[in-house]
Amino acid sequence: MVGDLKIARPHIVCIGGGTGLSVILRGLKKLPVEITAIVTVADDGGSSGRLRNDLQMPPPGDIRNVLIALADTEPLLESIFQYRFENGEGLKGHTLGNLMIAALKEITGDFTRAVKEMSRVLAVRGRVLPASEQDVTLIAEMMDGTIVKGESQIPKMGKKIRRVFLHPPEPRPLEEAVQAIADADGIVVGPGSLYTSILPNLLVKDMTESIRASQACKIYVCNVMTQPGETDHFTASDHVRAIYDHVGEQLFDYVIVNDEVPPLEIQKRYAKSNQCMVKPDIKQIHKMGCQVLADNLLLYQSVLRHDADRISRHIVRLVQERLRQLQSG
Repeated sequence: MVGDLKIARPHIVCIGGGTGLSVILRGLKKLPVEITAIVTVADDGGSSGRLRNDLQMPPPGDIRNVLIALADTEPLLESIFQYRFENGEGLKGHTLGNLMIAALKEITGDFTRAVKEMSRVLAVRGRVLPASEQDVTLIAEMMDGTIVKGESQIPKMGKKIRRVFLHPPEPRPLEEAVQAIADADGIVVGPGSLYTSILPNLLVKDMTESIRASQACKIYVCNVMTQPGETDHFTASDHVRAIYDHVGEQLFDYVIVNDEVPPLEIQKRYAKSNQCMVKPDIKQIHKMGCQVLADNLLLYQSVLRHDADRISRHIVRLVQERLRQLQSG
């Protein structure tokens, strides 16, 4: 009976940042799963960067987006939380949600506690945790040897990235995040900006080691389109290879890729921004020891996004299959 209950509501940990992680969470929260989101704290641009510098706190922007993605709240409250001030000295550019998280951090004296209190206010379905509470800076070394400091500056260089690393190196993880990985039935990494949203989480001390040690089903969700300044001309296997070059191989059991070619007019629109479809080179991914789930995962809106509902069903099915295998011995 206990085993059946666990299969019915598996614990899934999602790791990432930015809009990609939020898309997946909006799909997963509709399904019978327990969710923990572990979110990058390397952002240094915009409202988040200003609050980080002014208040010596982790950047709240990615956390804010994830909270709203998991919230069970009225559309008007979401609009208020995501509202960005367009005028006002000191206020212009800030989002109200970022300011609310900053205020809660000042009131409680602790960033993680502030996120938990905001989760309660928004009736969040699951847990939202920062990967680390330390002040973390993302640094990139380009192929020509140039060193670029700051998550917001890296894509602007227009150069190929050799590697990224954190300062301080191996920052302390949030222990609750490490424990969530240890307790997980499924671990999902991505989608999201490869070098500026995904890898900053995996470079936190003990994070990758905890994932590798887990018996959970480990899934990487590859991006639909390349990202200028980060993954120009990357195939799906190039994404996986970049992760493995940073943290070691044999991290993922499955790689989920989109195999639907976008309509030509959409391809042309993205080409103006030097973006193209991430090609699902399945054979190359197999050679890296990963199984591949390929499907039409596109959702056409004002921009291309993953179909959150379809991909979430795939994730839950893979996790449940792994649980059954473990329980059957």
